[in-house]
Amino acid sequence: MSIGEVTLVGGGPGEWDLLTIRGLRALEAADVILTDHLGPASQLEEFLDVSSKELIDVSKLPYGKQVAQERTNELLVEHALAGKRVVRLKGGDPYVFGRGFEELQVCAAAGVPCRVVPGVTSAISVPAAAGVPVTQRGVTHSFTVVSGHLAPSNPESLVDWEALARVGGSICVIMGVRHVREIASTLVSAGLPPSTPAVAVQEGETASQRVVRATASTLADTMESEGIASPAVYVIGEVAGLASAG
Repeated sequence: MSIGEVTLVGGGPGEWDLLTIRGLRALEAADVILTDHLGPASQLEEFLDVSSKELIDVSKLPYGKQVAQERTNELLVEHALAGKRVVRLKGGDPYVFGRGFEELQVCAAAGVPCRVVPGVTSAISVPAAAGVPVTQRGVTHSFTVVSGHLAPSNPESLVDWEALARVGGSICVIMGVRHVREIASTLVSAGLPPSTPAVAVQEGETASQRVVRATASTLADTMESEGIASPAVYVIGEVAGLASAG
């Protein structure tokens, strides 16, 4: 029996039609699809004949986070070694805080062919859905995409938040709802003007999208009072004020 293959597909930030054509073709050819709770996973039956495919929602595996990822890795390899064409459908892009490279390494170690289909990352597209460009001529020439899943005070954090406050570009934070208060206060304490515009977008590029506008100093209070929850992206920088001014 020949070995199958694994394709890591970036599903984009929300609605299924933000999926790339190459990603759609991989899903059409798949025997097994492993999904999570982000991207177009809940909409598969709207654009895909899934009657002959095995769908596995790995976000519901009954394990802790790390063990769940290990089990996901095992499933990718098990099905591919059984000769199946496997798609791992992820939200956004597989290589933007998506653990895609970890899964590719696991496949490589098992001798399983693995390819990657990039996707539209929420770090850029979700702000755009709220009318916010992450760059704008004459306003900023740079933007930083940063994970906020660890607080600035966490010794395991690899982010130099103080340096970000001095860079002067747009700061796009994903997975940072829980730590928004400490993130914003750390940036302000490091020299970012408290009046710097900020915008938070919950469930961007979906029918449930919500947008709130604030400043660096009021962002945490505004998100809390408005009940902004994950998944959400927030942008801190002068570009965040452009949509409200346009």
